[in-house]
Amino acid sequence: MIDTVLQIVFWLSAICFLTPFAIYPSTLFLLSRLRKERRGGEAKPGLTLVISAYNEKDFIRQKIENALALEYPRGHLEVMVISDASDDGTDDIVREYQDRSVRLCRQEERDGKSAGLSKFCPEAKGEILVFTDANSMFRPDAMKHLLRHFDDPNVGYSVGRQLYENLEQSASAQSENIYWNVELYMKAWESRLSSVVGADGAIYALRKELFEPLAAEDINDFYLPLKVVAKGYRGVYDWQAVCFEDAAPSFQGEFRRKYRIVNRSLKAVTKVPSALNPFRVGWFAYQLLAHKVLRWLSPFFMAILLVTSGWLAMQGWLLYQLAFGVQCLGYLCAAMHIIPGIRNLKPIYVAYYFFLVNCAAAYGVGLLLCGRTIGVWKPQR
Repeated sequence: MIDTVLQIVFWLSAICFLTPFAIYPSTLFLLSRLRKERRGGEAKPGLTLVISAYNEKDFIRQKIENALALEYPRGHLEVMVISDASDDGTDDIVREYQDRSVRLCRQEERDGKSAGLSKFCPEAKGEILVFTDANSMFRPDAMKHLLRHFDDPNVGYSVGRQLYENLEQSASAQSENIYWNVELYMKAWESRLSSVVGADGAIYALRKELFEPLAAEDINDFYLPLKVVAKGYRGVYDWQAVCFEDAAPSFQGEFRRKYRIVNRSLKAVTKVPSALNPFRVGWFAYQLLAHKVLRWLSPFFMAILLVTSGWLAMQGWLLYQLAFGVQCLGYLCAAMHIIPGIRNLKPIYVAYYFFLVNCAAAYGVGLLLCGRTIGVWKPQR
């Protein structure tokens, strides 16, 4: 009897674990082929580029120059820098550009990014808010592509394509880039099927009328898109709207970034449960569950798979002996990252990266279950 129960648990966990990594991408691709690809229009609405900054003196001048060089009608572009009580000279640099449609919005107390957006975004002049980070550099034509979709009144937000630079600097950056390239394909397929799930804080646009005040723990590039879709609008992805950003410089930095994202994003899902209701949002509910929620929970499925297959393997079941062996091999490859001589081999650092991000996800979920959501942090640079 116990073997039967464990087999059921094993296969249910296997399906849940494989869904975000294999089942969902393949079914998403096939389903997206059933829809015609939507083309953007020629919209060039007034926009406010919202740059969130905390002690960004090393990047903020380059970012502002990059913003002012965008190929967009000059009278339609406002630049707003929201400084979260920066004390390194960031604000002084921003003030140098105040006569060029660049506005400094300073929080005197460090209350976090979400608090700054809630306070100052209602003051923006543009009908479209474009959110970005201080270290994200746009291609000159990025805004033209990002905003052209707002010809369609059903489009509530649009998301650009973030690419990583300096990938040769670390195994962490190369590992993240492998994962990210797959993500970009799925964004395109999701956009074609219904709506892209979530946005990207480095480059995404939102109708100002759809902006809502954020709690300190809200992750704006995930919570706001969920709210927009729940209201009946769409989110689109445009691969031609490109920005560049350095990947996290180390595995430790990637761990901190991942657990923070999982912690805040899962909290957002609990605050907008209607985004998981297929009768309200259609295919988007499947996309959110399969792409995001099950992936964040994957470390728990991994633990269940290891325990159940280990028990069943000891009972002499060949299939489960193979399954247990494959898992042990994966964990062994990840553990071999501690050996300096081989840690730079691709199979080793990719296995370690996969293990690390799942540990980060488990930690982020654990914090949420303990009632803790992250609101203020130091950017990984």
